Amino acid sequence: MSDPNLTRPTTLAALQASGWHSRPIKDEIRSNFVRMLAAGETLYPGIVGFEDTVIPELNIALIAGHDLLFLGEKGQAKSRLMRTLVRFLDEFVPFLDIPDVPVHEDPYHPITKTAKDFLKHNTADQVPIGWWHRSERFVERLAPGTKFADVIGEIDPSKLTGGVSMGSESALHFGLIPRMHRGIFAMNELPELDELVQVGLFNILEERDVQIRGYPVRFDLDIFILFSANPGTYNRSGKVIPQLKDRIGSLIQTHYPMDRDQGIQILQQECGLDLGGDYPVQIPYFMTEIIEEITAQARRSKYVDQASGVSARFSLSNFRTMIASSRQRAVLLGEPLAVPRISDLGHLYTSSLGKLEVDLMGSHQMTERKILDSLISSAIKSVFEQYATQHGVGQIAEIFNKGVRIEVGDLLPSSAYAERLKHVPPVWETAFEVNATDNPAVRASCVEFVLAGLYSLDKISRASKHGKVSYDM
Repeated sequence: MSDPNLTRPTTLAALQASGWHSRPIKDEIRSNFVRMLAAGETLYPGIVGFEDTVIPELNIALIAGHDLLFLGEKGQAKSRLMRTLVRFLDEFVPFLDIPDVPVHEDPYHPITKTAKDFLKHNTADQVPIGWWHRSERFVERLAPGTKFADVIGEIDPSKLTGGVSMGSESALHFGLIPRMHRGIFAMNELPELDELVQVGLFNILEERDVQIRGYPVRFDLDIFILFSANPGTYNRSGKVIPQLKDRIGSLIQTHYPMDRDQGIQILQQECGLDLGGDYPVQIPYFMTEIIEEITAQARRSKYVDQASGVSARFSLSNFRTMIASSRQRAVLLGEPLAVPRISDLGHLYTSSLGKLEVDLMGSHQMTERKILDSLISSAIKSVFEQYATQHGVGQIAEIFNKGVRIEVGDLLPSSAYAERLKHVPPVWETAFEVNATDNPAVRASCVEFVLAGLYSLDKISRASKHGKVSYDM
């Protein structure tokens, strides 16, 4: 029944004749997962850097049929991993398409009294069947502000006034979890969930039933439950009740990219910008490396609260800002190609401030802006040292002993850089080995990279005035 173009049964009689078999959701996920694993299919598209760490543990947990907790800092693809698990569901599953039933009932194993009564009083060819697509079988909720009624349920006062008994199943309004019967429910930021709701959750995890206002509703809920949490809060005493922790089958620990190349792969994958069009963008690889290295430096900085983490979105926002700055220059100056430069990094304050949690103990009253300046400087030095050792650009610093002074800026035309280099000795050409080209915009970017790199190694001096930067001895 996976082909949407096939005619699917519309009655219970036709469904029975089709040979369709009911199975619990975790068996469904396990079966589809194992089939895809055996076929060598891509299991988690878009997930980078977890191949030897997170993925093996997640695979085993899925085969084991465990409810899962993804534990990691912000921006470590926890939510993305949870959403990816939808692909292991059947494309469509049938359900009893009858009125006044709050869940997508398994046609062979209904759990509500309404559905059971309907089957008793109707023949199989009178029972309508609908089909539930896997994209609709996943729902997620953010824990802060979530109430018991939102995810578990509540007694419906309007039904009580209509004469329905308080202890009756029909008097209840069901929350997200009962309504996701035969689906996947994900709760983000578990430690921020109210303790009363946590109590309701561990009963569902253990018994798969619902208790609302002291009235037990013996539903045989079939649901796959996922959680996410930050280690700093999850491991803090009292944030998550022990009974709930005990009932979560597997804890999957995520992490940031192990190296810069992995971070760049994620950055380029998630950028989502069209680099073509009227003002196409060409990004020298060293500029991409610097953006990712800024994030890597932040994750190691004593001035940044490491318990809070530095999200991959930090790199992504800065990357987009850098590209936007280069594009603005191309538009204003009428240049046919936009190429990011070091001077474009001066606009990263807009995309960075507020994303770093300053460590008040280690910052020594440094402002977030000063911390960012330090991170950018360290990133330039780290990336430049790799190129300097490979290409010997350090000798260019000798040029400045002869009184050479070069001015740069984010709104300086690319042609101006070529003009400034006319009086520079031929050894300067060594610099362009970092990105060999005759394009003036790319060469301008290379000039700024070399100058900023030499400054980071204390080989030349730098002065800023009115938004422009000049380098000399």
